[in-house]
Amino acid sequence: MRAQPRPPARPAPWGDAGLVSGEAVELDVRAARIGSRVLALLLDVLAQAALMLVLSMSVGIAMLNLPEGLVDGALAGGIATVGLILVLVGYPVLCERFNHGRTLGKMAVGLRVVSADGAPVAARQSLIRALVGVAVEWPGLVLPLVSWVAGVTVMVTDRRGRRLGDLVAGTLVVHTRTATAWRHVPTAVPALAGWAGAVDLSRLDDGLALAARQYLARVHQLAEPARGRLGHGLWTEVSAVVTPPPPPGMPESVYLAAVLGERHRRARYRLGLDRSAAATLWPELTLHPPAPPRATTSAAGPAAVATSEGAAGPDLTAGPAGAAGPAGAVGSASAAGPDFTAGPAGVATSEGAVGPAGAVPPGTVRPAVPVGAPAAVPVQPVPGVRPAVAPAAPGGVPVPDVGT
Repeated sequence: MRAQPRPPARPAPWGDAGLVSGEAVELDVRAARIGSRVLALLLDVLAQAALMLVLSMSVGIAMLNLPEGLVDGALAGGIATVGLILVLVGYPVLCERFNHGRTLGKMAVGLRVVSADGAPVAARQSLIRALVGVAVEWPGLVLPLVSWVAGVTVMVTDRRGRRLGDLVAGTLVVHTRTATAWRHVPTAVPALAGWAGAVDLSRLDDGLALAARQYLARVHQLAEPARGRLGHGLWTEVSAVVTPPPPPGMPESVYLAAVLGERHRRARYRLGLDRSAAATLWPELTLHPPAPPRATTSAAGPAAVATSEGAAGPDLTAGPAGAAGPAGAVGSASAAGPDFTAGPAGVATSEGAVGPAGAVPPGTVRPAVPVGAPAAVPVQPVPGVRPAVAPAAPGGVPVPDVGT
């Protein structure tokens, strides 16, 4: 007689609180241990300190407005005692009563106080928990060090992590958030890379792809035969909409992983193309827009002077005092200005100043010549003004001859 193979072990249940509903169904709820409860306590202590500060400031301002005869040491001591009780006892009781068994710290960590049978916590139970906690746990008014050690020992040794207040009141602290273990879904299968690169995925819709991905992410939580049956059914649906068929000899989960990996790769490629097109059409939307082109200045020819737009304008010659015109003529582009004399390199400067060779100093008056105009402008001779003559000078720079 052959021995039957042992079925694979099922994963341990997540819930360990031992709560059973009224329909005799065990609830999958996890009990809170000392780590999460201490973290929630620290957050609650901060909230209580802030509440105490606000109450102290409010009561102090109110007492300053009272007559001097009404305020004494007994009144101040009584108000301080009442405020301390409200913060240490009233805060957890009111929060658990009106916030479904959660204080601010428990709500941030994801904990909740319930009865030992799973029912919502009652006001009487919340009051008992708070009084026991203030007396022997935190802040521990009765034998602080001894009560702290006793409380920690009880929480560590209890199977469901309950403290002294929970044991007396018949309550339990549980987690309200489910811990889910997600595993990496493979994005590519090297053995099927050739087939996946040529497969047609146009008929694979988003819903079926999402179902396959969720199956691969949780396949380790499933047991046979449900795992094999679900994987076979998903691959049957996927194989009906993809062509060509894959090479045989591999499990269905491997085929699903190869299809999803190829689908993801193609989606990333399309996204890259869309982003490139958007960056080309709207460069201002990109994170690092291209730098604007720099303005360049072209050199002037023998009979021209460079302008700020890079176009050559006609040479300036000396005219009558206070007038400058293009190439020995006074036209519509000339304007009244200071007397112009010749520099060492033949560049017109203002007020007799000598500028460096090949440069136009600030304040030089140029004729208004449109961009792209020819360098030579035909003009008519004017009596009393000699035209500029550009003899050859050492270094190849033309020097205009200015008449006297």
